[in-house]
Formats: sequence, C-alpha cells, structure tokens
Amino acid sequence: MIDRIWHGWTTPANADEYERRLREEILPSFADEGIDGYRGARVLRRSDGEEVEFVTIIRFDSVASVKEFAGEEYRNAHVPPAAREVLKRFDDRAKHYEVREEREF
Repeated sequence: MIDRIWHGWTTPANADEYERRLREEILPSFADEGIDGYRGARVLRRSDGEEVEFVTIIRFDSVASVKEFAGEEYRNAHVPPAAREVLKRFDDRAKHYEVREEREF
C-alpha cells in the first residue's frame, strides 16, 4: 500500500471553497478515473491564522497505480485547475510512503 501525501495552502477566505471543491469535485473525479489500485483519500486541514494548510493523503495499492494516476513523473504534483484557482501555494511534488502498519481501535 502506498500513501501519496501532498500539501496545499489557501487563504482563510478561500479555505471553505477549496474544501468544498475537494469533496464535491476533485476527489470524486479521481475516483471516476477508474484507476486500478486507487483506494481513496483523506484530507487534513489546519489553520495558522494567515493561511489554511490542507494535507491530502491518497492511497494506492502500488507505485504502478500511482503512475496510472499521475503519469511517469508521478512525484510531480497533480493539481487540477479547480484547485489552482483557490490555492495560494502548493508543493510542486508529492511524497510517497509505503504503509508498513495500520491499526484501527
């Protein structure tokens, strides 16, 4: 299992709109792409007063599934136009981690 982790920041005024777009447009469009091995996403949100940070964690079965999603240059950020319109800044690259242990309580 691979977690693809990416950070984006927006203004407090645009934070709710960005979150809405994530929930209603962007994440559903990822699911609609029919990528074999796409296992869903988690979104984290944190305000520091001047900016609101979003961390998106997208789960895939393998690096091959990540490449199907993002292309051969899979480490590059995959930021749809709807996200770019409301983000203040974002990481140019995503980080990928092997999930080694997971527990639910």
